[in-house]
Amino acid sequence: MAALLYVHGFLSSPLSFKAQQTAQWLAVAHPEIEFICPQLTPYPADTQLLLESLVERYLPEPVYLMGSSLGGFWATWLAEKYNLRAVLINPAVRPQDFMPAYLEVDLKSYHTDDSYRLSAQHIDEIVSVDVPVLRSNNYWLLVQTGDETLDYRQAVQKYHACKQTIEEGGDHAFQGFERYLNDCMTFFRY
Repeated sequence: MAALLYVHGFLSSPLSFKAQQTAQWLAVAHPEIEFICPQLTPYPADTQLLLESLVERYLPEPVYLMGSSLGGFWATWLAEKYNLRAVLINPAVRPQDFMPAYLEVDLKSYHTDDSYRLSAQHIDEIVSVDVPVLRSNNYWLLVQTGDETLDYRQAVQKYHACKQTIEEGGDHAFQGFERYLNDCMTFFRY
């Protein structure tokens, strides 16, 4: 059975609005595709192991990747490692640059009671899986210029050789994302 792996962002969860929209849409439009959206921690080594095990569980069946924010960073790593297609929604390009602001402070998930504390080791872990140069063009980049959290221009530059949709305005949540769900499935399959 084919699977769509939705990778949520930093301190988010499977309860995020886009993850829920995607799950609900997929259940109606493509019930033959299993929706997977695991709860991820901000600990990179743990996230890496979990995502690898999920992808490897479904291969050689098709695995489609969708990543939002930090999830876009992880979807890129998975796409490169396993030669998969990925839709990236306002992705983090260099999370190691913003992570120092989150070191040694108490962090709380946006949707759960989970709490975390990052150390310098976690920056090293994220750097170890960074993909500074893309080897494939298996990506569709969706960005909105009004992203208040990440500089959309970094993503436009990194994914310059890939399919891109750049919308004026909007925000980090990517307003109106549901408009693209059908087109995402077309992108995954062709």
